[in-house]
Amino acid sequence: MNNSYMEINGEYSGLIVLFSIVIAVVASYTALSLNKRAKENSFFHKNFWLLLASLSLGFGIWSMHFVGMGAFSLPVNMSYNNIITLISIIPAMLASFIAFYLANLPQRNFWSYTFAGIAMGTGISSMHYIGMYAMEMDVVYTYDPLLFVTSICIAIFVSIIAVYIFSTVQSYKINYIIQLLISLIMGLAISSMHYTGMAAMNFYIPEGYELHLVHSHMTEMYGLAVIVTVGMAMLLGILLLSSLIDRYIQYRANYYDALTQLPNRRLFEKKLQSPKVLAVWHIHDLEYINRQFDYSFGDDVILALVHLFKSRTPSKTEIYRIEGHRIALLTRDVDSAKQLIEALKEISDVLRQPILVKDQEVFSYGVCAISETDHLGDASNIYTNVLAVLNYPSITYNHDIVYYDSNIHTYTFEREIAEDINRAMRDDELFLVYQPKVRLNSQNIVGLETLLRWDHPKYGVLSPAVFIPILEEYHRMIKVTDWIIDRVCQQIANWKQQDISFQQIAINIPGEYVTSPLLLKVLTQKLNDYGLEPSQIELEITENSFVENMEEAMRAVGAFRREGFSVALDDFGTGVSSLSYLKQMPISTLKVDKSFIDDVPTSAKDSAIIQAIVTLGESLDLNVVIEGVETKEQVNFLTNTSKNPIFQGYYFAKPMKPHDLIKWYLETRMED
Repeated sequence: MNNSYMEINGEYSGLIVLFSIVIAVVASYTALSLNKRAKENSFFHKNFWLLLASLSLGFGIWSMHFVGMGAFSLPVNMSYNNIITLISIIPAMLASFIAFYLANLPQRNFWSYTFAGIAMGTGISSMHYIGMYAMEMDVVYTYDPLLFVTSICIAIFVSIIAVYIFSTVQSYKINYIIQLLISLIMGLAISSMHYTGMAAMNFYIPEGYELHLVHSHMTEMYGLAVIVTVGMAMLLGILLLSSLIDRYIQYRANYYDALTQLPNRRLFEKKLQSPKVLAVWHIHDLEYINRQFDYSFGDDVILALVHLFKSRTPSKTEIYRIEGHRIALLTRDVDSAKQLIEALKEISDVLRQPILVKDQEVFSYGVCAISETDHLGDASNIYTNVLAVLNYPSITYNHDIVYYDSNIHTYTFEREIAEDINRAMRDDELFLVYQPKVRLNSQNIVGLETLLRWDHPKYGVLSPAVFIPILEEYHRMIKVTDWIIDRVCQQIANWKQQDISFQQIAINIPGEYVTSPLLLKVLTQKLNDYGLEPSQIELEITENSFVENMEEAMRAVGAFRREGFSVALDDFGTGVSSLSYLKQMPISTLKVDKSFIDDVPTSAKDSAIIQAIVTLGESLDLNVVIEGVETKEQVNFLTNTSKNPIFQGYYFAKPMKPHDLIKWYLETRMED
């Protein structure tokens, strides 16, 4: 610079500098949180979350820059070009998206981390220097070449480190502390680049220029503070709102019928506690309507019937679509129960006449089965009682209302289910689904639980809660368990040929079979038949199996353990065994029942109980499997509760048939 110019120096406000760094860290944390959603089960496509993450980080970089500029003051007049200022945010957002996209590739290596870091660092640098170009001031400025290059290198180098750390640990469901540390690194990368870039600048004014006695900030701080505050609030609002929307959509998809928007069977089974009256309206021969008109018209008929039920029943009535042709209605108090029964009689009269659907008169045929509870002891069987009515051989479909009568209905239905089981095994009406168990700290699948399903040709898909107690009462579960063991061993052998291993498959063993010497013989024979090892099988046994015959159960489980089988104590906490027996039980795994998880963490009492159970299990050196995990809040709470938690639940994966499980498994491996 020639002698007609003289150099001037600016000053920084330490408080505003600190504020700018905080903005960079908060923006990084928000962006990382949004990016995590791209790795989790979500209704939205992962690129939606990557876009939100890049917008958040880009805006944070932009905000940090202009707050940092506001922290710097010179004794000259300054302003900025609004258009260029707005344009400067684009490279930051674009670079952030590229960096997040590369960091989330299924296959990552040194070069992907490098390119992602270069993209991030280049975006930060470009935003800074475009933002500087937007400044209009009565000075001439130059850059120190060494510091200029250093500022860009700092941005790129620290960005590469941040991307590498994030990409490496995100497979382990990072906790808030690690995420905060990564956010600090990224925030410091953004801030250090900015202030190094500012240090590279030299400011000159012409000789004779009249300096302002009071240094003026490069931006008007009041307006800037409003913009940044609103912007950061919007970022946090986007994070919260998008997560809430996504979880709400998932909840609706899991628990509500898509056509009628009524709660579905899954929610019905969760809510079926202590009802006073349960009525199920069975719509007969719906397929006939579909064939006569079309499926769209059949849907309209269902919607018309649902509208009728809603408009005629009391306000406290809970309505569910539990199957395509069955609507459940229940109430929980005496007054509503009386009103519901009267309403059902009116509905019955209406449905005996044709209903108008899209200007066409349609006759529907059906029957309403009702079961009432006089005391709480009957509540657990109320749904089974309704099914017994609907499945009675001489039932008619003229919209009659039929009350459950234990002298007429139960024996017929239960006997039919018990007698059909042999055919079900022979004709593959029974089938198995598998639900993964995930160890959170490593995000590894550590095993599967085998669950039994029955697609009955007459009654449709029966709930295990309905048919398993019947099979146990009629002593059919031993034979069914042998069938399950054979199918599981066969499946493990098939997966072995495909070079796929899920480590351990759990099989539920009924209480009456635990102490039978035949069980060990069957297990040994099937393992030999399929060339498997005992370590590939885990036997799940309930507390009541021990309580009924503690000495024999201990002996049997000890024999299983000596042979190399794992043994899990299932549904722990729901039985009546003394805790003093727990240390004597030769088990390897403790499974915490879902009932303890449902209200965690909102219920302080349930949260305290689950903490105590987990601590107890870990103190006895047992694997602790937590069942029924369905929400992120539960995962976060339980992660902090357990040292190395194993989770099983819909939050990670639902029970799946083998081909669906393999598809899910391969997709999970690709993402990791």
